[in-house]
Amino acid sequence: MQFQFHLAMSAIVKELKATVLANAKPLQDRVAKLKTDTTVIQEITVEQAIGGMRGINGMLTQTSDLDPMDGIKYRGLPLAEAMRILPCADEGESALPEGTLWMLLTGDVPTKEQCKAVTAELHARSEIPASVLATIDSLPVSMHAMTQLSIALLALQPDSKFAAAYTAGIKKGDYWEYALEDSLTLMAQIPVVAAKIYRRKYKDGKTIPSDKNMDWAGNYANMLGVSNDPKFRDAIRLYLSLHADHEGGNVSAHTAHTVGSALSDPFLAWAAGNNGLAGPLHGLANQECLLWLNETMQTLGNQEPTVEVVTEFAKKTLASGKVIPGFGHAVLRNTDPRYALEHEFAMKNLPNDPTFKLANACFQAIPPVLKASGKAKNPYPNVDALSGTILKYYDLTQADYYTVVFSCSRCIGVMAQLVMSRLFNIPIERPNSVTIEFLEGKVAAAPKSKL
Repeated sequence: MQFQFHLAMSAIVKELKATVLANAKPLQDRVAKLKTDTTVIQEITVEQAIGGMRGINGMLTQTSDLDPMDGIKYRGLPLAEAMRILPCADEGESALPEGTLWMLLTGDVPTKEQCKAVTAELHARSEIPASVLATIDSLPVSMHAMTQLSIALLALQPDSKFAAAYTAGIKKGDYWEYALEDSLTLMAQIPVVAAKIYRRKYKDGKTIPSDKNMDWAGNYANMLGVSNDPKFRDAIRLYLSLHADHEGGNVSAHTAHTVGSALSDPFLAWAAGNNGLAGPLHGLANQECLLWLNETMQTLGNQEPTVEVVTEFAKKTLASGKVIPGFGHAVLRNTDPRYALEHEFAMKNLPNDPTFKLANACFQAIPPVLKASGKAKNPYPNVDALSGTILKYYDLTQADYYTVVFSCSRCIGVMAQLVMSRLFNIPIERPNSVTIEFLEGKVAAAPKSKL
C-alpha cells in the first residue's frame, strides 16, 4: 500500500516532500536535543492561569511567530517582506497563497514555476465526492455558512490518507508524509465546498465550474461569482496570504494543534479549528467589523466621515458602554501589519469608496480616543478593521460569509503547523488544570513583598 502510494506521487509533491524533509532535518535535530532540557523559560502567574493563558510560552510553532511590536513573521521574515518576495499571479500584484504554503512548509521562497506546479497539483486534488455535495445540499440554507463548512469538512474526512495509513500500520517517522498528503487535498477541496456553500446560501444555487487555468485563489474568487474584476481576484489572493498563519496560540490554530496531537487526521483537526474560528472573539470578528461600519454609516447619514466627526462618534460609543470592533489585539501592541498591507491595497484600488473613507477616518480617529479612555492595551487597528470593507467593495457583501473566506486561508498555516508537529514528533497535548483552592494556596504561600 505504501509503495503504491509513493509511486502515485506527482513530481511537484516529490519535490515539495524532499524540500520539507531536507530543510526540517536540522530542525528535527535541534528539537530532539531540546526535548529533555529542563531549563526554566518562564514563570506563570495566577492571573495567566485564569486569564486564558495569555502570554504563556507553552507550545512549539515553527511556521510563524508573533511579536507584540514587530508583528507577524512567516518563517522568520516580516509579513510585509514575505508578501513582497513571494511570487505573484500573472494578472496581479498580490502574493500567491500557493507560495505562502511552500514558504511555511519549507522556509524557502518558491519560484513562480513551483507555485504553478502546486496550483496544478491542487486542481488535480479538488474533486469533491458526490456524497459530500449531497450532504451540503441536505443542509438548511438558513444555517450559518461556517456551520455548513464544518459539516462539509467532516464529510470529506473518510478519504483521509493519514487515517487509512494509520489503520493499516505505518512507522511514526512517516506520519508527516501522510499528514502532508491530507493537507494538500484539504487545501485543494476547501475553496470548492466554500464556493458551493456561498452559491447555495446567497445566490441561485448554481455552482460555477472550477477553472484549472486559474491560480488557487483566483479560481476561488471566480467560483464565488460576485465580480469579474481582476482586482477582486487579487484582493482574495492578498486576503488568503495575509490570514494564512498567525503562530500557534490563537484559538483555531491551537484547537487544531490539540486535536491533531491526538493523531486525529488533518480533516478532523481543521474541522475542530474551524469551529473555533467561527467564534465572535476570533474569526467572526471580521463580520462584526463590517456590520459596525455599516451601522455607523447609517447613523451618520449624510455627514462626511471626517476625523472630527468619527472622533465624537467614537467617544459617544464608548460612553454608552459599547465596544468598537476592529481595534486592539490579544498580542500585538502596534498596528497589525496585515491591516497595513490591506490599507495599502485599499488606498490604491478603492480610495473613494464610502465604506473605506469611513474606515480610513476610523484609523486616524479611534486610536487616540481609545488611548484617552484607557480601555485598550493596543488601540491600533487589526486586520478585521478593513478586510470586510475590501470584500464588500467587490460585491461580496454577505458579512456572515467572511469567516468562511478566513477559513480557506487559515487552513494553509494550520496544516503546515500540523505537518511540522508530525516531523518533530510532538506528543499529545496535555497540560494540567488546577482548582481555585490550588491557586489560593499558592497565593497564600507566596512570599509577601515588603513595602
